[in-house]
Amino acid sequence: MLKMGLTISHFQVSDKLVVKGPIMSTVPTSSPWWAYRPEAKLFNLGEYRRLATSAYNNHEFFRPDNAEAMAIRAQCAIEALQDVCQWLENGGEVAVFDATNSTTDRRKVIRDFVVNKMGFQALLRRVCDDPTIIEQNIMEVKVSSPDYMNMNKDTALSDFLKRIEHYQERYNPLDEEKEKDVSFMKIYNTGQKVVVHKHEGHVQARIVYYLMNIHITPRTIYLTRRKGKTIRKRISKLHRRAENSGLRIWTSWLKRTIQTVAGLHAPQERWKALNEIDAGVCEEMTYEEINEKYPEEFASRDQNKFAYRYPRGESYEDLVARLEPVIMELERQGNVLVVSHQAVLRCLFAYFLDKSADELPYLKVPFAHYNQTDACRVWMSSSRELEEKFRLKNKLKANSST
Repeated sequence: MLKMGLTISHFQVSDKLVVKGPIMSTVPTSSPWWAYRPEAKLFNLGEYRRLATSAYNNHEFFRPDNAEAMAIRAQCAIEALQDVCQWLENGGEVAVFDATNSTTDRRKVIRDFVVNKMGFQALLRRVCDDPTIIEQNIMEVKVSSPDYMNMNKDTALSDFLKRIEHYQERYNPLDEEKEKDVSFMKIYNTGQKVVVHKHEGHVQARIVYYLMNIHITPRTIYLTRRKGKTIRKRISKLHRRAENSGLRIWTSWLKRTIQTVAGLHAPQERWKALNEIDAGVCEEMTYEEINEKYPEEFASRDQNKFAYRYPRGESYEDLVARLEPVIMELERQGNVLVVSHQAVLRCLFAYFLDKSADELPYLKVPFAHYNQTDACRVWMSSSRELEEKFRLKNKLKANSST
């Protein structure tokens, strides 16, 4: 049976951390979603390889007996690790080393380089052996990588499956006896089972919490503001097209969001955490009225919109903390439509788009639009564009079944 290894390593000097593995590229590196928000950066080994070689031809590059290619790959790994260490030495706190690292020898090279040479520590993780999940992941993520930009999807799928077979020839699973000093995490088949070994420290704890709540199975999340009959009609059309995909609907506790999805026959949940930001004594006031009645508060808000807290109310920073359980539950779900309010949706977009705290309060969330995230890739679409997207998906599905 095919195995697609997902290895994570983490290395640390006091509060410095290196985390390695493909799924770690989903961890937000700049958005304000941890109470402790480390400076983080992604280092993708595939990008180093593509810079070192003029073109990717096929899976033969990954054959274990391809000495020339193996030498290139080993050198790319060293260069990437040098950049990781340099970045950490210059003030970075978390480095995501995105690579397969499927052999004991390769993991030892990484540990020797980072632990012995630089004085950092480590964390690692694997495993997926479900062919359906593997194929879904390849079709959703791998075939759209730069390696396959000039290949059709069927050819790319076949090539990547052969690449996995080459990895299998030399694959060594993590061993608690042989690698007993290594801090690692193993996730089986997108969360069926999780093993955490020698876990330590606050940052590791946050990463473990995050990885235990996410999956990489393709799904779509729609985000929209409540807006009367117009958006209600469009949501109704969306629901009719997506009803066989297990669409769930989440709203705030406020009447206007509940009314927007009234009459739709899909599982619905009400989340108090999705309520609009609490403006405290400024609730229901216009910005002009706030400026007139509380000029000092208005000026303070302009200076730091993310951290500013309304008197007896909330800040965007408070709202982020309030929404963390919602985010984690969204990560666990399939297809979900979220109907909420401007400040809340700004926070959700900041998470999915990996925006910074400075950018978050200024993200645009237009009325009468769906905002769609699809398998962790995010873009904004008008309702008309989404209807066309569903039409094309249904056409492809019909063609594939004949």
